Amino acid sequence: MAFFKEELKNIQAFIFDVDGVLSLDTTPLNEFGDPMRTANVKDGFAIRNAILLGFPVAVITGGNVERVKLRHGKLGVVYYYEGVRDKVECLNDFVAKIGISAENMLFMGDDLVDYNIMLKVGVPVCPKDAVPEIKAISKYISHKKGGKGCVRDVIEQTLRAQNRWFTPEMIKDTF
Repeated sequence: MAFFKEELKNIQAFIFDVDGVLSLDTTPLNEFGDPMRTANVKDGFAIRNAILLGFPVAVITGGNVERVKLRHGKLGVVYYYEGVRDKVECLNDFVAKIGISAENMLFMGDDLVDYNIMLKVGVPVCPKDAVPEIKAISKYISHKKGGKGCVRDVIEQTLRAQNRWFTPEMIKDTF
């Protein structure tokens, strides 16, 4: 097995779970008993940066919350899968649509529903507070918790490994 940072040089696409990865795994409930999702602005910056650099980004979630979908649409996420029960089916659809092998994808998940898809991608990763079974199959465990910058962590590491993270000119031209 290659060193994690070396494997990041081959990443061409990113896939993320929502609850416990892009959002905190504990949230207040609204008046209908539904969780109110959170969003980390630094994760959002990293997603937008990756998309502007040409990386396809997919979000796969079992949830179905219009505000979450709207947020990711505003960031430029085209491949948004919601109400999902089988994340591997979504992976197969994503692969077919973008023409990139799953071996060249990074997926970040945190719970047992992410287990099967993590076995299918080249670089499975997780946040610091993922469940033990997910940590056991991850090639990297972020030092950040879900919803607290773990997505920024893995995107930044990937882009740094590819010498594409940041230049001052990027801010003038794109942000």
